[in-house]
Amino acid sequence: MKTHHPLLLLAMLSLLAACKTSAPRQATTPAITTDTTTYYITQEGDTLPNLHTEVPVDMFRVWKDTVTTIGVGDIMLGTNFPDSSYLPPDSGRYLLAGVAPILQQADLTFGNLEGVLLDSAGTQKHCNNPDVCYLFRMPEYLAGHLKEAGFDLMSTANNHAGDFGDEGRFNTIKVLDSLGIQHAGLLQQPFVLFEHSGVRWGMAAFSPNVGTQSINDHEAASQIVAHLDSLSDIVIVSFHGGAEGNKYQHVTRETEEFYGENRGNVYKFSHRMVDAGADIIFGHGPHVTRAVEVYKDRFIAYSLGNFATYARFNLRNENGLAPIVKVYIGPKGKFFKAEVTPIIQIGEGIPVIDEEKRAIKILQNLTKEDFPEVPLQITDEGIIFQQPKQ
Repeated sequence: MKTHHPLLLLAMLSLLAACKTSAPRQATTPAITTDTTTYYITQEGDTLPNLHTEVPVDMFRVWKDTVTTIGVGDIMLGTNFPDSSYLPPDSGRYLLAGVAPILQQADLTFGNLEGVLLDSAGTQKHCNNPDVCYLFRMPEYLAGHLKEAGFDLMSTANNHAGDFGDEGRFNTIKVLDSLGIQHAGLLQQPFVLFEHSGVRWGMAAFSPNVGTQSINDHEAASQIVAHLDSLSDIVIVSFHGGAEGNKYQHVTRETEEFYGENRGNVYKFSHRMVDAGADIIFGHGPHVTRAVEVYKDRFIAYSLGNFATYARFNLRNENGLAPIVKVYIGPKGKFFKAEVTPIIQIGEGIPVIDEEKRAIKILQNLTKEDFPEVPLQITDEGIIFQQPKQ
């Protein structure tokens, strides 16, 4: 976790004193006003916000102790099944180059690993309907690119975790462990506890699929999260749930079914997990971006879409757009703000920053429509913050 140098803190306090006598400057970013202070959300990472009126010293403590977490959606870097034509050129070494600098700007970076890490063989999953069934087997060398790009944490709870049976599951665990990438979601490891950047983290991941911790057993999930909360500073919950495709971008607050499968009530599940002690919830599964919410001062992203999904995914229109979300929280998990970097996948599935910022516009519209009662604002530049209570 980043901290400020003592000399910088003295400069901050001098600036605070100056602000008591100087006139406020013209606002250039969204203002948050409380009974005692006005301050402005900026995009300057871990620097202080612009000071425009008297700000209490406690404001500095929030910034000094801020924890940052980046979350992205589905990751499948190429599969050698059914053949090697679905693998990226140059061993995939440039696949994440356009977004790696962003991914490395947080205390912890998370993603959903959509498939298994296995060079060959494995027991293929049986598909009742081959037209809607794909199997993803990523060669082990591709996992090294995840580490190099900045990923620290992965969910393995999804409908592709069992594509190649126990061989695929256990080899995925072995490869991630060898790289020092933390992970959770399989029944063999439904949650994980670890220390990183001076913070004690807990993470659990859930899905409606065989071999993973169930998203539909809220009581068991709550017990896991409460256990993590008792031992951690920050608890992250990941879920894979909800129907798939751009027809299902809205959070319905009801149980969703897709291809005859119960994909969970992601709204009810997320609120239950926050009640149990979760601080951040990262959702995925629909392959499109969904709304975000803040519930009890905890951040929820209901779907982070397709982030880096090479060759075997539909990336047309909304399916190829997604947010990288950087969440700023206090040392006990309280949401402060978030920043969105919009990406688009080009070619066969190469994520790059989207200059048209379409994922931000999607988040703005969906959040306004699905959670009109939540005082959450998303600026055109992708800054997410809560409006203060009147």
